[in-house]
Amino acid sequence: MAEQSAFQIKQEDNVATALQALEPGTVQLLGDGMDPSLEAVTEVPAGHKIALRDIGPGEPIVKYGVVIGRSTKEIKKGSWVHLHVMESIYDERSSHLDAVTGTPKDTKYE
Repeated sequence: MAEQSAFQIKQEDNVATALQALEPGTVQLLGDGMDPSLEAVTEVPAGHKIALRDIGPGEPIVKYGVVIGRSTKEIKKGSWVHLHVMESIYDERSSHLDAVTGTPKDTKYE
């Protein structure tokens, strides 16, 4: 397997961005973090977030050094962080979107 990497923007962030699709295994951390690597425990799509530590239900998701959302359930270190485990604090609609397709789940199409 080729080397996997993710980018931590600010030291206070609790998520990093996958620079390519990640498979479970060692991920090199680039950017402003303190740790040189992390173990991915789930697949993470390219451009998506990976948890840098365990994040409890209702805890803030911090990226760019600012809170961008809140967890909706427990997130294990090294896991994919997206709409299936978090909600945006900027976009109310995010909790109604399918995590993979982005399709609204609260709209009925006939």
